[in-house]
Amino acid sequence: MGKLSEEELDVLLSRIKKTPKVVVPPTRGYDSGVHLIGDKYLVVSTDPCIGVPDNWFGWLLINYAASDVALFGADPEFCTLNLLGPLSAESEVFQNVMEQASCAAEELNISIVAGHTGRYQGVSELIGVCTAYGMIGKEKLITPGNAAPNNCIMCAKTIGSEVAANFSFTNRALANTLFGSKRVKELSKSFYLQSCVKEAKLFSRTGIVNAMHDVTEGGLVGALNEMAKASKIGFEIELEKVPIGREIQILREHFRLSEKQVLSMSSTGTVLAAVEPQAKKKIEEVSRQNGLPISFIGKFTKNQNRILVAEGRKTPWPRFPEDPYRRILSGQV
Repeated sequence: MGKLSEEELDVLLSRIKKTPKVVVPPTRGYDSGVHLIGDKYLVVSTDPCIGVPDNWFGWLLINYAASDVALFGADPEFCTLNLLGPLSAESEVFQNVMEQASCAAEELNISIVAGHTGRYQGVSELIGVCTAYGMIGKEKLITPGNAAPNNCIMCAKTIGSEVAANFSFTNRALANTLFGSKRVKELSKSFYLQSCVKEAKLFSRTGIVNAMHDVTEGGLVGALNEMAKASKIGFEIELEKVPIGREIQILREHFRLSEKQVLSMSSTGTVLAAVEPQAKKKIEEVSRQNGLPISFIGKFTKNQNRILVAEGRKTPWPRFPEDPYRRILSGQV
């Protein structure tokens, strides 16, 4: 969808000069960077918001970037905002987004410290950019590259929930036919599932999670490949244990999606975590106490093979995602 290819991104990253105070520089597969301030780390993440429903825009703008900071173990504390609109954008558009963003920031105890707002020729729709940041002790930092062999792979929430919610909002008539009107009403209000701030903070505070990554564009395929590459290990996933919701199964049949496309489906708000085997019961108990559904879908391996196990048969895990997000939201089979 929006991301550059691995090759294009590597060329861009090669232009960035390394400096000793930057502990985690811009790196493929890492959604936050980290730099040293005194004896602590500052975790920083920036994310755009574009093409989402108006009444979710400001909330998602805050939560996209805040989620990435939280996944590194830090509490997001501050943020900056940029709102860029077309020349025709009414003042009310900016005001509504800022009200939503302010409420979202207050919910997460984040202070908005600076930003920029304007109308520009060449901008066809509202674009928001949020940069969030928070401090953390050196010993508490979590990155996607800290997974270890034999760590269990935990998945919090389900695959494709983002797609199901956004499809229900943008294609209500077809969604009513496929899911039923009652379920569509529920899904079209479930945008809050596209944040993982609370889940990431919950897991990081247990002290037993080695690595975390959210499942955004490129889905489970992209996220697991990035964690494996960053950690220099492999993994083995059991397809039957992957939490795929009923609506995604219906969308798979309607749009004739392949297994790879389902596993590549955008799932913003879903979290992957690497957990020591002996800590499974503790993380299950913590999740249960907080009403958070989790599944253990496989394990990381010392060898760098990436394997999918389905009905007892092992096949190579897809190396590149094929995310059907835009196709599904277009409603065209």
